[in-house]
Amino acid sequence: MIYTIAIWLTGFVAGADARYAVSDIPDNLKSNVNAVVRENKMVYTILSKSKANLKTQRAVTILNEKGGRFARLTVGYDRLTKITVLTAAVYDGEGRVIRRLKGSEIIDQAAQDGFSLYSDDRIKHVDLSQSIYPYTVEFIYEVDYKFLYGVPELTIASDRSSVQRASYQLIYPIDLTPRYRMINWNSGPVREKRGEKEESLTWIFENIPPISIEPHGPHSDEIMPRIMVAPSVFEYDGHVGDMSSWKTFGKWYAELNKDRDDLPAGIREKVKTMTDGLGSVEEKARVLYSYLQGRTRYVSIQLGIGGLQPFPASTVESTGYGDCKALSNYMVSLLKAAGIRGYYAIIQAGENEGDVIRDFPSHQSNHVIVAVPNGQDTLWLECTSQTKAFGYMGKFTGDRTALIITEEGGKLVHTPGYNADQNKQFRTADVIVDASGNAKAKVTTTYTGIQTENGGLDDVIDSKPEEQRKWVQSTTDIPNFNAVAFSITGSKNKIPSAIVTLTLDLDHYASISGKRLFIKPNLLNRSTYIPERVTERKTEVLWHYAYTDIDTVKFLFPETLYPEFIPQPVKLTSRFGSYEAQFTFEESKLVYIRKMKMEKGRFPKESYIELLEFFREVSKYDNVKLVLLNKT
Repeated sequence: MIYTIAIWLTGFVAGADARYAVSDIPDNLKSNVNAVVRENKMVYTILSKSKANLKTQRAVTILNEKGGRFARLTVGYDRLTKITVLTAAVYDGEGRVIRRLKGSEIIDQAAQDGFSLYSDDRIKHVDLSQSIYPYTVEFIYEVDYKFLYGVPELTIASDRSSVQRASYQLIYPIDLTPRYRMINWNSGPVREKRGEKEESLTWIFENIPPISIEPHGPHSDEIMPRIMVAPSVFEYDGHVGDMSSWKTFGKWYAELNKDRDDLPAGIREKVKTMTDGLGSVEEKARVLYSYLQGRTRYVSIQLGIGGLQPFPASTVESTGYGDCKALSNYMVSLLKAAGIRGYYAIIQAGENEGDVIRDFPSHQSNHVIVAVPNGQDTLWLECTSQTKAFGYMGKFTGDRTALIITEEGGKLVHTPGYNADQNKQFRTADVIVDASGNAKAKVTTTYTGIQTENGGLDDVIDSKPEEQRKWVQSTTDIPNFNAVAFSITGSKNKIPSAIVTLTLDLDHYASISGKRLFIKPNLLNRSTYIPERVTERKTEVLWHYAYTDIDTVKFLFPETLYPEFIPQPVKLTSRFGSYEAQFTFEESKLVYIRKMKMEKGRFPKESYIELLEFFREVSKYDNVKLVLLNKT
């Protein structure tokens, strides 16, 4: 089930021609944007605690190819959702209709995502893209819902598009008054009585300029003005709940999962056999997690109550597959059979995702994991991966808020984050360079914590050699190399680690000009990244991940070569981290040591220029060349 649709909406007007002339757009709204939302209207009506209706209309003038996404519309539906109206039209730059959508042009298909095995979700998709700019697209659609759960939110402004006019109206019975939260916007709605038992809230916005997403800035959820809406009392497919607090919302989830831990008697006995004799919760949980990984695989399943209710544990046991809900529920059931309390936990997963609005209980998640109390600690288990290390959250679900579903209801907790001493990359390399500039290298790199995710390394640790070779080929940043031999091994601890060893032939690693040989001593960790310059920075600077890199590269040159130029040691420090590089040469041997440490954090907007200059300097020193002269 698709709970929220990212919508830009416009006013409900039955259409005369010449309604969207580009000349009617104020000049300031056309500057430095790809599209202008001309009129924007959404009306969401709560009919009862189990019924709602959404009327939407969107008219957007697309100024160039980069605004092309506004020419496309996708609306989801399923057995509890019905699309009753879907029309669209295209207007030229003068605002004249040049095309109206035909029913045969609406693509109606299953909402498969490449991982879904079962799904009753479907989508209707429309693409009105044109090749001549500017043009305006207008979409009108209406949806009936046989439930009340997630209320669409309205994003008032966005990056690279401005808004000429937008409005959002909520209509509801007084005894089902929804809650709302204005994010990054001060003015509230107009409240209006609509008879004795009904009222409405209406917001109107005009001439809203774009809001830029700045590099290394906060997530768009933090800075974009938007309206969040959620019911208090609601009903989903016969399951009545209360979303007014995280505690009561969690009770609804607990009821939804009730009696779904039905493992067969034979499996319960097997669990006891596997865990008998193990002394600690962690040891038992580790064994059961290994069983889960070896026994099951992940597929997306969007059936039943909007994809919210997990399949019973017995179904996962018999089929060997499940989605995040089913696999997490299965893991909780295995733990229960071993006498261990595990908790189902819902979370917003994804790298660099925005965090939960903690004081606005509502559906703000897309994933399920498992929490296992362990004394003063908590073990966290990602149940959809066959390769993830035990107890490790990483970039996907680490360092963010989760809602644990306990017997007493929902409880907000924070998942583990990882610091620079846990996220290490430690590399040693021995490189033999001949007089022609060719080289042979033996490299050993140890990765820990989040660094095991570099380039998807954690996904290939247990893979076949051909898959590991592909990883080596795609992540080894050296021109003209041949991987003569390699190995990839790892350990799946709560702070995972991996060791990669390489034997490389490097053709023309050094360049030769006359009697001089030029070489870049930084073998495998050269930074070329420099953040883009931003004038008049408006938002804080975020660095999401802490890490430490230490590279030690030892070169052996022919005795006929000696250094004509060796750079002086360098040390850079900033509030974001530090960088060091040093060179020593003795008897045809050069040792290059590079150390870089970055700290996670939020920094004032004025510090962005410091970040830019820090990486500019790092790139300069990472790409420095040494010059050696042939004495013969």
